[in-house]
Amino acid sequence: MQSLRESLAKISVLDTLDADSFERLQPHTLIKRYRKDEIVISEGDCLSPQLYALIEGSLQVWKTAINGKETLVRIIASGEIFAAPAIFGDGIAPATVRCQTDSIVLTIEREALLETIRDQPEVALRIIEVFNQRLQHLHNTLHGLISERAIVRIVRLIQYYANRYGTQAVEGGDCLNLHLPYAQIARSIGITYEECLRLMKTIQSAVVYQRGGKIIIKDWQKLEEIAS
Repeated sequence: MQSLRESLAKISVLDTLDADSFERLQPHTLIKRYRKDEIVISEGDCLSPQLYALIEGSLQVWKTAINGKETLVRIIASGEIFAAPAIFGDGIAPATVRCQTDSIVLTIEREALLETIRDQPEVALRIIEVFNQRLQHLHNTLHGLISERAIVRIVRLIQYYANRYGTQAVEGGDCLNLHLPYAQIARSIGITYEECLRLMKTIQSAVVYQRGGKIIIKDWQKLEEIAS
């Protein structure tokens, strides 16, 4: 099993800290394991003042509308932080965080984190940068839901995850490092599963979809032309 120090080093906003900083954070750090589909945070929960980070697995962030409809807001990958209001804001969870796979979540007490920030202010800048990117993504998603056709929203979602989590070269093109099943795509852009299935078939000249949500981009230029 990996040490607490190794776990802390996996967090993207903290990976530049020195050994002494990691040592001071360890007594204020807690690690908890979750099973697939288990809820880590429920929308409306009162959050403890701490930094939340995923060090292994994958999490989904869901937002529930007044009518009860759930929308998949984003995916949280290993090394990422989440639940911003726990350290900046009113401490109320704005969405539900659910495990997409078996996962390990690490938390750091807020006061200990602030002490680290006082010693190394660049940590705060990295945290703010992450949450600012999240806000920008939400803004773009909202704009797309209001003004763009569904096929364009699908393309932009694929492009976003390709840029955010990267791709790897495979036979036939570039494969997303993150799987995107049909149901996940549909809920992310506000369409039905059936419409998603139909639209994905219309972009087969640029994208190959394989079982389980494996997506291979065959032609980046053609994919952009579809969106344009």
